[in-house]
Amino acid sequence: TNGAAGIRLAYAMAEQAFVEGGINRVLLATDGDFNVGTTSFEALKNLVEEKRKTGISLTTLGFGTGNYNDHLMEQLADAGNGNYAYIDTLNEARKVLVEQMSATLQTIAKDVKIQIEFNPQIVAEYRLIGYENRILAREDFNNDKVDAGEIGAGHTVTAVYEVAFTGSTGERVEPLRYQATQPGAAGPRGELAFLRLRYKAPDGDTSKLIERPVRKADLIDELDETSSDFRFAAAVAGFGQLLRGSKYMEAFGYDDVRSLANGARASDPFGYRGEFVSLVALTQTLSVPEATAQITQ
Repeated sequence: TNGAAGIRLAYAMAEQAFVEGGINRVLLATDGDFNVGTTSFEALKNLVEEKRKTGISLTTLGFGTGNYNDHLMEQLADAGNGNYAYIDTLNEARKVLVEQMSATLQTIAKDVKIQIEFNPQIVAEYRLIGYENRILAREDFNNDKVDAGEIGAGHTVTAVYEVAFTGSTGERVEPLRYQATQPGAAGPRGELAFLRLRYKAPDGDTSKLIERPVRKADLIDELDETSSDFRFAAAVAGFGQLLRGSKYMEAFGYDDVRSLANGARASDPFGYRGEFVSLVALTQTLSVPEATAQITQ
């Protein structure tokens, strides 16, 4: 219940047993319902941000329902240079603490920042799906003093964008009357976008820069020709937007999510993708159409 006191004690013990060049991490298993001692959200984040300077990371493992504080748990892990997982089943515990143990505990890159610049001559509009609380100011990309996310061994991070090409029927925003545009012209060397990535070594303070162009020629026209990982990520992103009642989903519904995910299950030795499909089906069952709800009332 006194979460702040527990966190301080855990860091003190980790500092005493600090292993130079090894894994130094606090595992916080809780429902996040801190109501004794320091209970302020910002104060708890400041505490963890201060403690991460010791070289000790914080991983949060969420348990429980009802009074569970998901926002706090995710933000504490973010501030503590760690990761976050919600453990609701034995299968999920095995996933996080057995199959993905190295990704959970072993950091291979810290303060990872990703920046993508779309070519306005080819891309009329774009929208990042998710990551609202991880967006950095443009000027912070080159600032090594600004904290960012960590990557664990074997960990994969996926960013999904919705893109509308210039001159297509996918644009949602009317063009500006007084802004000159040159649609249809190819960008530098036919580039669709330009990707920049910065990261620091786990024990480093200076970031390294990787730059790569994304070429229009690399586009895949048919969905069935994309990888199963791509299609499954798209299904998960669509499901998340449906749960949040996104105004951009239009005719895309739960049946589309299930169809897309089922076609992308590929090799699923632990049944994680199958579990996702079951979750979508359950959510669809619990989703009552507005008209039906009005009749019931």
